[in-house]
Amino acid sequence: QVQLVESGGGSVQAGGSLTLSCRASISHLCMGWFRQAPGQEREAVAASSAGADVAYYADSVKGRFTVSQNNAKDTVYLHMTDLKPEDTAMYYCATPGVSCSHSLLLLPAGYKYWGQGTQVTVSS
Repeated sequence: QVQLVESGGGSVQAGGSLTLSCRASISHLCMGWFRQAPGQEREAVAASSAGADVAYYADSVKGRFTVSQNNAKDTVYLHMTDLKPEDTAMYYCATPGVSCSHSLLLLPAGYKYWGQGTQVTVSS
């Protein structure tokens, strides 16, 4: 069992920045960030390998969002810049657990454990 605790959501104006954090109860896990807006399906935002040496990004956030991990590899960050109103959503971190398949890291089905979510609201 893996517990994930997220923090860092909030409200910003378009063009602003936010950093989300997700602390896991186990270190060295593949981690992903997803978001879900009201009435829409959950979509992948970014993901990182267990060692954070490989990262994947959705096309919609490439060049604006960056994923990183702390030295202990138990906390993953989503650094969001140049935020747009369409980035407004509930953001979730997730992990497949102790093993992961990189081919599934941008798919919700590839994840077993999910955080509680943190709201990001971007106003125009």
